[in-house]
Amino acid sequence: MNKLMGMREALEHPQIFGSILPGETWAAWRILLIAIAGEELASTERVIFKDLTGRDKEPGEWAEEFWAIVGRRGGKTRAIAVLAAYIAALVDFSDVLAPGERASVLIMSASLWQANKALQYLDGIFAGVPALAKLVDGRTADTIALSTKIDIECRPASFRTIRGGTACAIIADEVCFWRNEATANPDTEILNGARPSLATTGGLLAAISSPYARRGEAFETWKRHFGPTGDARIVVAKAPSKTMNPGLKQSIIDRAYERDPTSAGAEYGGEWRTDIEAFISREVVDGATIPGRHELAPVRLQSYVAFVDPSGGSADAMTLAIAHTEGEIVVLDLLREVKPPFSPDAVCQAFAADLKRFWLTNCTGDRYGGEWPVERFAAHGIEYVTSERSKSEIYRELLPILNAHRAELLDNPILSAQLIGLERRTARGGRDSIDHAPNSHDDLINSAAGAIVLAIGDDDDNVWAKLAAKTKREEAAACTLRAPPSQVNAGREMLARHFAQLQFRPTPNASATSKHMLGHKLIKGIPLASEM
Repeated sequence: MNKLMGMREALEHPQIFGSILPGETWAAWRILLIAIAGEELASTERVIFKDLTGRDKEPGEWAEEFWAIVGRRGGKTRAIAVLAAYIAALVDFSDVLAPGERASVLIMSASLWQANKALQYLDGIFAGVPALAKLVDGRTADTIALSTKIDIECRPASFRTIRGGTACAIIADEVCFWRNEATANPDTEILNGARPSLATTGGLLAAISSPYARRGEAFETWKRHFGPTGDARIVVAKAPSKTMNPGLKQSIIDRAYERDPTSAGAEYGGEWRTDIEAFISREVVDGATIPGRHELAPVRLQSYVAFVDPSGGSADAMTLAIAHTEGEIVVLDLLREVKPPFSPDAVCQAFAADLKRFWLTNCTGDRYGGEWPVERFAAHGIEYVTSERSKSEIYRELLPILNAHRAELLDNPILSAQLIGLERRTARGGRDSIDHAPNSHDDLINSAAGAIVLAIGDDDDNVWAKLAAKTKREEAAACTLRAPPSQVNAGREMLARHFAQLQFRPTPNASATSKHMLGHKLIKGIPLASEM
């Protein structure tokens, strides 16, 4: 890896980057770029470098990793585009590339749309700088190919597609907001998969993001490497938007703080959010998950409940969960997820078929869509009951169930990822709410949590469910073989009096009539001694 021109020279040169990051407005970014390129800073620049990184001195060699935790509108994307253009155009990697091999500068974002924003900045740089424009060999929707044997590519952040190929730099854009339903820790897995691509070239991993919750790779890297005790080749900068972009209007920032001080502290103040914490630990979720169990067959003597998270078919998935209790444990039996686009009526029909396999004539769900879930499920012979609990209340009730080891979850990676990805937020009034993180979903865990909480609630409140779970006709009959006739008759009379005195509340799975019939069958299932 050989520099064709130093970073400082390129940033000051009027025909290279001099007009792209000019003046005092961009001074802080220029200092960081010069430092991570392994070049020496002036004494006055070191003062600013220390304010940004907590370190007295620059690394003195190319940084291995650069993390910039900066508020919104702080100039992150523009500055990082200059860094990518410099590495692709003004650093020679021919000494480490095989004949015919091309290396990549990868720009990864939560979505391809976000990655393309950085590519648009690069388009502007190469089009606006004649010396660099000559290097462009080709342009596609997601790639700028250069004559330097470097391709600048934008990709969505994915641990599956990042593997393979040689990279001379990797740009991780808004890494605090990466989400992937296949894993609970997408940033960790993606970056672990990306780093080996840099091994041949000794290239730079540059991660930029506004801060968010106090977890994930960005937060952990900041904890380990910000300040003087961190690895000298892992440079971590953290700053408010105004520090990195002095031209940002203060009135915009002030209004944001008036609306929501905590949110504005992260968005513009560059501070980690203290009002957002992980809802549940991976260890608890892993402990509740039964490896290899993907679905259970219905059992005739079992009493089941079902919860549906409906969707209109264009944005979110529509999901179904069925569960039952076994003593103190609630067991998740079935999960269904239909991702958009889909026909809501067709999905209701398919879910109704699953419900009927478990002898269910009704299901519970949220208030989404007004009356259409009620009408569509009714058309297929299923009563749709609106949940009395909000989504946040369901999650709040789920937590102690999981912590007490009272639930058995199916082995479903999306379910686990969505559960681990839930966040607890504290509002200014002190009230907690629980929901999915930005750019993520909770469709599957919403239905699963609803079914689990519903099953536990029924088991705790419904005497009939307890009797049905613990008493079988054969067991009751067997007991009479060992009891004298007087005890059997007295026991039957006592049960009859007890059932007559009870007052029952309707549950999603049993009407008052069906409960009466169940009680009648349980009593009749114990034969009189004279009938033996």
